Amino acid sequence: MAKVLLVEDDETNRDMLSRRLMRKNYTVVMAVNGTDGVQMAASERPDVILMDMNMPEMDGLEATRLIKNNPLTTHIPIIILSAHAMPSYVSKVKLSAGGCEDYDTKPVDIERLVGKIEAVLNK
Repeated sequence: MAKVLLVEDDETNRDMLSRRLMRKNYTVVMAVNGTDGVQMAASERPDVILMDMNMPEMDGLEATRLIKNNPLTTHIPIIILSAHAMPSYVSKVKLSAGGCEDYDTKPVDIERLVGKIEAVLNK
């Protein structure tokens, strides 16, 4: 069973997405902001990280850069989550996230997201 680190500041989104992922047989650990997400990536060593873009303290792009620059966590695939869906914005995020493997939009389509999780896990 794969372990997912969900980094999301919105309690409703955390609750909804974590329950859906657990029903799909993932183990889910959660961080409420980017700072905690960076720390938990190192301590929990998840198989994949779902990273919200817009959070207080540290946004998802900065957290992704820090995770990818740490030799202990650089190998962990990261999927960015955001409500912004415009193609130009998505391209900018993928380029600036410094190594994120994929991007998905909110509200999350759980089947599409699980497909993306499985794709990055099976690389």
